[in-house]
Amino acid sequence: MSKSDSHKNAQSKAAGKNGFTEYQLKNGQKLDALSANKKRATEVERNGNFSDAVARLKSSRASQKVLQVPQNHMKRAEQVMKEAGVKGTIKNMSGTKRKSV
Repeated sequence: MSKSDSHKNAQSKAAGKNGFTEYQLKNGQKLDALSANKKRATEVERNGNFSDAVARLKSSRASQKVLQVPQNHMKRAEQVMKEAGVKGTIKNMSGTKRKSV
């Protein structure tokens, strides 16, 4: 399934000027965005399948993990991250709200 334009825009904004989009992890999965210094991993999840996104964040070795979700899914995303034992930040698509887990 191809990614929407808004998903691609969120990926490129999260990666930054010299960062990576669709970065391939060692286990073969692809991370949505990784900063240029490889310290911040970002997953953009719009459809509500948070467990797969959190698993990709967990397998990335970045020290800062960010899950970017729509505003109405933030509480559910927080629960999934806590259950998986992943520490990081959950933010809405526009970046106006943040929650540390």
